[in-house]
Amino acid sequence: MDLESIPGVGEKTARALSELDDPERALRAGDVAAIATAPGITQGRAARIARGAIRLEHDDPGGFLATNRAREVYQQVLGLLKERTVTDYAAQRLETIYPSPRRSRIEEVQSFAAEAIEREPSPEVLEALEGVDPLREPGDVTVRERCLATTDAERYSEAREAIPELSVEIVEDAQGLAELARGYSTVIALDESFAGVTIEGDVQVRPDALETPAEVVPERSLAFFARNRDRLRAAVAVHQAADLEPPCDLAALEDGLSRLAEDGTVAGDDELDRLTAAVDDLDAAAGTAENVANDRLREAIREQDVTIEGADLLSLVERGAGVDSLLSRELADEYADAVEAARDHLVDALDLDQGEAEIARRAFGDEPTFPVERDENAVGRLREELTAAKERRAGRLKRELAADLADQREGARQLVRDALELDVELAIARFAREFECTMPVFTDGEARGASDGDDTVGFDVEGGRSPLLDEPLEAIDPVDYAVSGVALLSGVNSGGKTSMLDLVASVVVLAHMGLPVPAERVRLGRFDDLHYHAKTQGTLDAGAFESTVREFADLAEGGEGSLVLVDELESITEPGASAKIIAGILEALSANGATAVFVSHLAGEIREMADFDVTVDGIEAVGLVDGKLEVNRSPVKDHLARSTPELIVEKLADESRAAATNGGTAVADGEPEPHFYDRLLEKFD
Repeated sequence: MDLESIPGVGEKTARALSELDDPERALRAGDVAAIATAPGITQGRAARIARGAIRLEHDDPGGFLATNRAREVYQQVLGLLKERTVTDYAAQRLETIYPSPRRSRIEEVQSFAAEAIEREPSPEVLEALEGVDPLREPGDVTVRERCLATTDAERYSEAREAIPELSVEIVEDAQGLAELARGYSTVIALDESFAGVTIEGDVQVRPDALETPAEVVPERSLAFFARNRDRLRAAVAVHQAADLEPPCDLAALEDGLSRLAEDGTVAGDDELDRLTAAVDDLDAAAGTAENVANDRLREAIREQDVTIEGADLLSLVERGAGVDSLLSRELADEYADAVEAARDHLVDALDLDQGEAEIARRAFGDEPTFPVERDENAVGRLREELTAAKERRAGRLKRELAADLADQREGARQLVRDALELDVELAIARFAREFECTMPVFTDGEARGASDGDDTVGFDVEGGRSPLLDEPLEAIDPVDYAVSGVALLSGVNSGGKTSMLDLVASVVVLAHMGLPVPAERVRLGRFDDLHYHAKTQGTLDAGAFESTVREFADLAEGGEGSLVLVDELESITEPGASAKIIAGILEALSANGATAVFVSHLAGEIREMADFDVTVDGIEAVGLVDGKLEVNRSPVKDHLARSTPELIVEKLADESRAAATNGGTAVADGEPEPHFYDRLLEKFD
């Protein structure tokens, strides 16, 4: 895929996208999270780029939503879908699903949606999804206790590029290597010439180190799993709750994650924990050991039976007067016991093994002195030994864990992708269930109401309920409506004409997105675009009126394959002129093979002015009950619906006749004669 051929992608963005591991896969799949990891690309921008790539692949010219109201309807139904997502990713991913006139794109999404609506959005799965987020790449990893060494400048440059996590040092000979070994826990020599050289410390000769970076710096792969540990665990929980087929060994992944701490170190190893605690507690333990020895020695001195009072002897000793000779002569055994107690405390407090204990015991010498003080050189030697042992064990454990997780990395990525995609599917499933949706059938020309052989596209909705109504679904009356060609929709005020247009627009938008629609059954043709014009509030001035007429002129000239929905266009100017203009627009749309529904209170007048037999459908009011209209919300085909004023006059006529004939009584004072209302009714004929 040529990245710069994607709409909205220039040279700079194409360079950023090319840094992705698999940009073509991410773009084709609409993987917003992966696209957003490219430098300088936000999630919102990633969704727009994904839409552009999809349009490019399906040769989609765009522009299906041709008017502001059409775009509003799309945003409203998209909002309903996004409200049913758990993750931010799913909400962004849904934005890559847009209404398209292309069969290939519609069928692609239909295949996805058909599987999605079979999903079960259980509370357990939805709860598990709350912890899932797109994986993050680890930041720069720096390892300070390990280094690479070489005598070759060219090899030095290669090493810095291949393993930037480690410091790379140039040495001249084995002596330089030995100096490095005193400053680093582990030194990895890259030159084979060092093979066989004996150097104190952990010095490894590995000429192949640059070819096996995962072994040399396991922190690289562990950092990825450490940073994403909680997200991966959540994805595992989603797969288990939803009973999804995992792309990797979940038990092995969970075991590896359980051995990994949040900071990328190895967790759960008792020996490593012991060594780490020993290094951290060494100074405190040595200080406490000193106190143990001195407390014992003070007590021995106080209790010592000599020719001077114990308190005086203690004062002399503490002033340093003949300490060594006094201790050697009078308190040799007590001093030995005190020092032994200090040694035992240091060994026990740090839980040292036999070899470490031998070094630790040197921290307190046999030569009497008071107060007893630790030998800092011996303590330093113990610290070096413990630190080296800790780093050696940590390094080995890291290498083992990195090796165990190495084969899980791509599977882990797919695990999270699948969990996030499940959220998209569940949002569609929840929408479909809550609005009692069905998958529409595209006829590419065949629709109820079209005669045999008629290629005119249209729509046929049975049991539809508009998702845009702010009412509970059970409070919305299901409606049926089918149109092939152009039609006028008449009806009483508040009878549901605008809601019918909203329903048709919602069904058509969702169907062209490839998604289920809120109806019992839907058949429709594929439209090139949707022109939905909402009702204008008040008449327009001359300039606005001219602009509106121009817009319809352009549509009339190229409206083949369009669906045009218009709500009370007559409100733009005077009623008489409006009827003539609408009749002319309908004539042009009919001639061009467009599908159109115009809601109008001037349906009768328009029909008389049109030069073809325009269909007039009507949302019929059954009557007035307690001052409220009772309406059959499904339009009656080829029927001009009565207006609200006509129904009111009819009600008054009926009531007046009843009053006039009720028991032979006369008409009440001030009440018009029944024939007055009858004459008014005749005007509606």
